[in-house]
Amino acid sequence: MLIEKLSGGVLRVLTPLGPRYIQPTFAQRVYLLWVFRHFEILPLQVLSRRQQKLVDELCAGQHFVSFPGMDDAPVLGTVERRPPVEVEELPPRRPNARASEEAVSGLARGAHQGS
Repeated sequence: MLIEKLSGGVLRVLTPLGPRYIQPTFAQRVYLLWVFRHFEILPLQVLSRRQQKLVDELCAGQHFVSFPGMDDAPVLGTVERRPPVEVEELPPRRPNARASEEAVSGLARGAHQGS
């Protein structure tokens, strides 16, 4: 299986539009085999800057391969390249004046009774 991956393996990139397959050069295949030595799927965010740059260059180079039976091609690894989830920030909350007055008076009573 290792020889098949070295000779013609592809990198699978999961995008919002679906999986894309990229045919890297031999040297890139060797490097990608090392990157994915312990994991089959990795999110783009966990890759080093150098590894992210390689994936970005491969995607920008339009080396995408698509043909029937692509699912049978040896896959070097899969990169999850999805847009980051944006979290809506809520406006800052104002402290409740009544609750803080009650908490202070309760603490003061408890301190006075304990003396």
